[in-house]
Amino acid sequence: MTRIDHVAGERKTSGVSLQGVNKWFGAVQVLGDIDLDIQSGEFVVFVGPSGCGKSTLLRLIAGLEEVTEGEIRIGGRDVTDADPSDRGIAMVFQTYALYPHMSVAQNMGFGLKVAGRSKQEVTGKVAAAADVLRLTDYLDRRPGQLSGGQRQRVAIGRAIVRDPDVFLFDEPLSNLDAELRVEMRIEISRLHQSLGNTMIYVTHDQTEAMTLADKIVVLRSGRIEQVGSPAELYDDPDNLFVAGFIGSPKMNFLPAEVRGGAIRVAGHPVPDPGLRSRPAEGTKLLLGIRPEHLRLAKPGEPALTVTAQFAEFLGGTTYLYGAVAEGVDCVMEVDRSVDTRQGAVLNVTAMADDIRCFGENGLRLR
Repeated sequence: MTRIDHVAGERKTSGVSLQGVNKWFGAVQVLGDIDLDIQSGEFVVFVGPSGCGKSTLLRLIAGLEEVTEGEIRIGGRDVTDADPSDRGIAMVFQTYALYPHMSVAQNMGFGLKVAGRSKQEVTGKVAAAADVLRLTDYLDRRPGQLSGGQRQRVAIGRAIVRDPDVFLFDEPLSNLDAELRVEMRIEISRLHQSLGNTMIYVTHDQTEAMTLADKIVVLRSGRIEQVGSPAELYDDPDNLFVAGFIGSPKMNFLPAEVRGGAIRVAGHPVPDPGLRSRPAEGTKLLLGIRPEHLRLAKPGEPALTVTAQFAEFLGGTTYLYGAVAEGVDCVMEVDRSVDTRQGAVLNVTAMADDIRCFGENGLRLR
């Protein structure tokens, strides 16, 4: 992959720190007590359902919204009240916002031209960014002559030539079709590897978060639920929300109860997950088990009975949707040799280490 160090000389990147950040719109609090440290060069993804505050948080970092309380630092410098142009950031929006009458090269270099940079400098930076983004053959074209993915690359190129410390992406792929989204995820990942800049990316798509991020920040109702690597959030969720939001298909949640010294689902004992503090007799729990962790039980193993309802064949993977009991559904990844016809009965189990226990308050029990 072509390096872009020569676009602006030495590579630039900065960490981002948020301390006690709150945001109110009138009487409505949309972000509460946000504390977050993003290391220099990290690719961090803000993810969560619509309305969770992730785009507002990005706009606070960009300076497009004012912080009600708290402090934002970029590269160690307090930028809480700084103008967006003084923060060392470049933002890529959901909409391409390209000038239709300008060529690709003119669109990418327009900001530099307005800033009074020399023609030679603008041309050099545009050429270098186009090389990285594989847009060299399209520099003379207008936006209307490009595909959606190419236009988004032009929008990214316009940000690159500004030589920012931090890149901010606000759901940049949401207007693309499924195939282009996959292609652009690869492009953005390559871009991060080439540039090494700090990147903060907002999406509601957990697949994008899992495939792109060094670190994921899961938000809900304006608050941070958990921060960690994709593997940490997938394997070790702190609560039901994170466990259910991260992963596709979703984690199975099976109602359980402690009876006769064992944890039971629909009356059947399950492998003991080895909690440090043993729940009292009669305690109600939710057991979280990923679809790939459910397997056919061997004779004599504690097992649940699953009645097959529907099978989803995806080529290399088959997911079986079934019921453990009335109103208790589950999904499991199965081998193609397994009988997945509607009504087929399977005895299934999971390794104790793959079972996650959650209390009635939704928090993880350990």
